[in-house]
Amino acid sequence: MMMSVGMNINLRDFNDQKFSFHDDPVLVIENFWTAAERKAIRNGMDRTKWMSLREMPQVYRDFPNCGNWKKGEIDQAEAKLFLQRLSLSSIMRYMESFPNIIGRHMNFNYYSYAAGDALLTHDDTVQSYSSAGTQKPPLRRIAVVAYVHEEWQPDWGGELIIYSSPASQPGNQPGDLSVTHCILPKPGSLVLFTVPRFHRVCRVDSVCGDHTRLSIAGWFMTQHE
Repeated sequence: MMMSVGMNINLRDFNDQKFSFHDDPVLVIENFWTAAERKAIRNGMDRTKWMSLREMPQVYRDFPNCGNWKKGEIDQAEAKLFLQRLSLSSIMRYMESFPNIIGRHMNFNYYSYAAGDALLTHDDTVQSYSSAGTQKPPLRRIAVVAYVHEEWQPDWGGELIIYSSPASQPGNQPGDLSVTHCILPKPGSLVLFTVPRFHRVCRVDSVCGDHTRLSIAGWFMTQHE
């Protein structure tokens, strides 16, 4: 199994003006979030109302045997902080490169993965759309994952696995995919990748004890006629 390193860089070495998602569809920036920012976001997580996987019937049906990870809504203050830090010109250039855009959307949530939790392989395309008199949903263009926990050891699992792009086309099945990135959820790191792209979250190992893999995740999206 071959894995490419891709764009896995430290924040101080990242040149936002030169980077292009058309050239490098997977970007990993380490030390993107400061300890103070992570703490502020975790404080927001402490106030949110969490919903477990088993409390979301449709999601639970699509992702069986994935433990019982939790999802929560972002409070306004933490959402403002999150989006201010994500005002990267490279994101804007990629989003505006698509033709006939009539709307721009974002959707981000808190996620908490404890021991036994995982996420099966998927490509982030919306599967539930029906063309019978309903408006097409926005297209997910860039997926975002920000890790805000305080500590994470390599033996604790929870890696984000990203697969090669040729099979990541709408309507295709995972099939025989090749791994291109195995990304440890390091505290303070930021992961962005273009969608559709097959990926999954490895199961969190019980050796993590009471530690949880905490993140904000979601998408930048565009809407078209």
